[in-house]
Amino acid sequence: MSDSTLMIPQLLSWLIPLILLVAALLPAAVRVLREYERGVIFRLGKLHRLGAKGPGLIFLIPIVDRMVRMDLRVVTIDVSKQEVMTRDNVPVTVDAVVYFRVIDPVAAVVKVENFWKATSLLAQTTLRSVLGQADMDELLSRRDKINQTLQEIIDRQTDPWGVKVTAVEVRDVSLPDTMKRAMAKQAEAERERRAKIVNAEGEYQAAEKMVKAAEMIRMEPIALQLRYLQTMREVSSEHNTMTFVPIPIDLFRPFLEDRGRAK
Repeated sequence: MSDSTLMIPQLLSWLIPLILLVAALLPAAVRVLREYERGVIFRLGKLHRLGAKGPGLIFLIPIVDRMVRMDLRVVTIDVSKQEVMTRDNVPVTVDAVVYFRVIDPVAAVVKVENFWKATSLLAQTTLRSVLGQADMDELLSRRDKINQTLQEIIDRQTDPWGVKVTAVEVRDVSLPDTMKRAMAKQAEAERERRAKIVNAEGEYQAAEKMVKAAEMIRMEPIALQLRYLQTMREVSSEHNTMTFVPIPIDLFRPFLEDRGRAK
C-alpha cells in the first residue's frame, strides 16, 4: 500500500472537523444589514474605531466581536393618558404621539441604556410640564403651538442620545362633564350676544336710511307723491275685493293754491 493511500484517511480526519468548525462559526462571523439598519461593533468590550457599519455584508471575528443592530426608521410611541391640571386650575386628561428616529447609532447604544424607554418617559414628564403651564383655552385652540413646544423640548434633551424627535402630536384632550356643560352655556350666550348685536346694527342702519329718505322728501315734496303712486300700484296688483285708499291732503294742496290765485 502506498504512502498516498495512507494519507487520505489522515487528511479526512483533519478536514471534516475543520469544515464543521467553519460551518459553526460562519453564522457568527457574517451579518447582513438592511438599508435602514446599522451595526455598532464592540471588540473585546471596546467600541470599534469605525463606529457603526452597514448596510450590506458585515464580517465579525467570532467570540471577539459583538454587534448591536440599530434601526434608523421613524418610530412611533403612544404616550399614555396623563392627568394634567392647567394653569387656570382645570383638570384634563391628555395623551399624545411621539415620532422619532435614531440618527447616531453609536450614541444611542453607548450613552443611554434603553433609548426607547428613556424617550417615552421623557415625553410623559414633558407633556405634563408643558400643559400645566397652558390655559384650557390655549390647549383647545392653539394645539399647533403646544405641539411645537413639546417637540423642541424633547428633541433638545434627546439630542445627546443620538435620537431626533421629528414631531409630537397631542391626540386627545378629555374635559370633565361639568366643564363641557359650562362651555356649552358660554358658547350659547356668545351666539345670543352676536345675534343681538347684528339685530341692533340692522335697526340702526334702517333708521339711518329712513332719516335720509325723510330729509330727501322734505327737500323734494314731489317725491312723496311718487311714493304714493308706487304704493297704489303695488296695492292694485294684489287680488283684493275691497281696497281702502288713503288720500293725503297734501295731494290736493297745489289745486287749492291755484284756485285761490284765480279768485
